[in-house]
Amino acid sequence: MPNDDIRREAERVEEHSTPPTPVIYDVVRRMGAQEMERPAVSLWWSGLAAGLSMSFSLFAEAILRQHLPEAEWRELVVALGYPVGFVMVVLSRQQLFTENTITVVLPVMAEPTAYHFKRAARLWTIVLVANLVGTLLAALLVSFTPVVTPELREAMLAVSRDAMPQGAVPALFHGITAGFLMAALVWLMPAAEGAQFFVVYLMAYLIGASASAHIVAGSVEAFLLAVNGELGIGAMLADFTGPVLVGNIIGGTVLFAVLSYAQVAKEL
Repeated sequence: MPNDDIRREAERVEEHSTPPTPVIYDVVRRMGAQEMERPAVSLWWSGLAAGLSMSFSLFAEAILRQHLPEAEWRELVVALGYPVGFVMVVLSRQQLFTENTITVVLPVMAEPTAYHFKRAARLWTIVLVANLVGTLLAALLVSFTPVVTPELREAMLAVSRDAMPQGAVPALFHGITAGFLMAALVWLMPAAEGAQFFVVYLMAYLIGASASAHIVAGSVEAFLLAVNGELGIGAMLADFTGPVLVGNIIGGTVLFAVLSYAQVAKEL
């Protein structure tokens, strides 16, 4: 093959290959910078919508559990419902706290100014509170309105009982895993193009099937148990909310975001 033909073929292959790491970094950084500049009211309603949307992960898992027999493989099949809420949130670009553990951190690391720290803290606070309010509303709707059948509500409670980490230390480390996987999901999206659905589904399925702990998805389960009198508020905060939140931040920010920045720091 002549050299010109080889060159053209190489360029064609390069065009369809995965973008270089600095390009992916810059896309994610720009996304974070744009999100930090959004009005507070927009962040709030988007975060609230995300909290409500995430409740459909538990909804889907409960439907599968309700119709499956007792078997060793049942939990792996039930976990197929876990990504539903993530697909709704990520593909509709609703504000999810664990996505922001990497998108917002990269602009701060690139320009660690007081302004960027303030904007990042503002976004994190608004989105986290809005997400949790949304999950609480979902738990209240399921518990005190006929939005689901009694049988499905019991299945949702059963899934929630099984999903709760047994103690603060396991919750922390399960949260680290989930935070890392969520940050990896965000990092993969710019290169996914038409396969974004499958990227979201795969990464979310790994979180659910591995019993990793996600602060927003898990809050639906925790709030549902709490409003039904099966989990005390103190125990929920000490053994789930606090440790999982810290774990998600460590996994998404301290581990993945720092490593991602280190890969490209000398190329920027």
